Amino acid sequence: MITICRPLRYYLPRAQRGDLQRKLSTSPGLARHPSPSAHRWSHPPSSTIISDNDVASLASKSLHALSLADLVKHGRPPLPAPALFSSANFTLSLLPIRLAHRIQALRNLPFIVVSNPNISKIYNNYLHSLSTLLPYNHKTISNLQDEIKFTEVLADLVETHAHTIPTLARGFLECRKYINPTEVTRFLDGHLRARIGTRLIAEQHIALHMSSQPHSPPNPVEEQIPDQSASYIGVIDTALEPASIINSCGNFVSEICELKYGVRPTWIIDGEPDTTFAYVPVHLEYIITELLKNAFRATVESGRGHEPIIITIAAEPESQRGMPTSSTIESASPSGRDPTNPPIRPLQTSTPGVTIRIRDRGGGISPDVLPNIWSYSFTTFSDEDDLPPGSGNMDALNALSGTAGGGSSIAGLGYGLPLGRAYAEYFGGGIAVQSLYGWGSDVYLRLKGLGRLDI
Repeated sequence: MITICRPLRYYLPRAQRGDLQRKLSTSPGLARHPSPSAHRWSHPPSSTIISDNDVASLASKSLHALSLADLVKHGRPPLPAPALFSSANFTLSLLPIRLAHRIQALRNLPFIVVSNPNISKIYNNYLHSLSTLLPYNHKTISNLQDEIKFTEVLADLVETHAHTIPTLARGFLECRKYINPTEVTRFLDGHLRARIGTRLIAEQHIALHMSSQPHSPPNPVEEQIPDQSASYIGVIDTALEPASIINSCGNFVSEICELKYGVRPTWIIDGEPDTTFAYVPVHLEYIITELLKNAFRATVESGRGHEPIIITIAAEPESQRGMPTSSTIESASPSGRDPTNPPIRPLQTSTPGVTIRIRDRGGGISPDVLPNIWSYSFTTFSDEDDLPPGSGNMDALNALSGTAGGGSSIAGLGYGLPLGRAYAEYFGGGIAVQSLYGWGSDVYLRLKGLGRLDI
């Protein structure tokens, strides 16, 4: 089987990409935080020893209500050393508390569930990440040596949790007989939304580190080449073009379709394709890729592969009178959002957004599966079902195409649509699906603008 791997782009100047990875490859292993406390019997086995008191103390603290103003308050890169230290200390003030909250949430799962090898691996990953941050917990980062070491810890954290989603998917599939699917959906919604915030905080400082004055000496050769990162503040692109992301994701997904079906679907972008706004490109890439997978697969498998997908971009005007709000979009797809993981706040509450409609002629969604499209993959299996080979299953993606089963790379893990909605809602947006069964589907993605970044 041929598999296409599409690495997430890291939006940094070319000369600086990979610098941190090279440092990591030559750095000695990070010491783990020692503790004399033994784990209680209800904890899954772990090679990382952390005091229960440490976890409980951090988990008892409330989560900081993150806003985009927090992420850009340190200024536009390249940052001077004092601003970079400020960013590092702000990041350090947030992450240990967030990791401790997730450890406690995992411990609250039934013991038979959290002892599953896959879920236990995630649990141990969180313990490991917290152990690497605890040595910094009572110190202030005030010199470049400490800032570099701290950024290496953040890079390790991001890499450690890179495969959380497929690992959790497999773990909960294996444990579906031992826990109520509704409870697991609630847990996953909270856990994966918290993961979005944790990665965003860590990656923001890593990006600022890589593009800041102390770590980016001038390069006359590079300066002669126009740098697309000029519009970036960390991982936030202040002039993001949705049409560019759509075309990039469309090319990727159409290649998968061509390999599997021998058909390469086409798409047409209309509306206002020149629209730009401030957003996190990697987040939008994930959402658009998952939505295009749905539309392309449905179109091809319905026998209408020759009909293009119509993608309309509509930018909201400065005045939002009469325009749909994020609550309007979300009402069509209630998520039971965890109040401990509120969506990130934009810079201004009245910031206009962008709505993207993806329209296909793939036959629509069967009414008997429509209510389940926001559930994670495990909810579609009965206790008598055998685990499917690989990652194929009857999931939200398959529901949109009206098919079940299959282990193709385009089918994914069943987390695509609900996780895509989680990414959209995290910034105050949302996703709504309208199906005309027997004809096709319209998917409305509303992205809340992040506001003007006058820095």
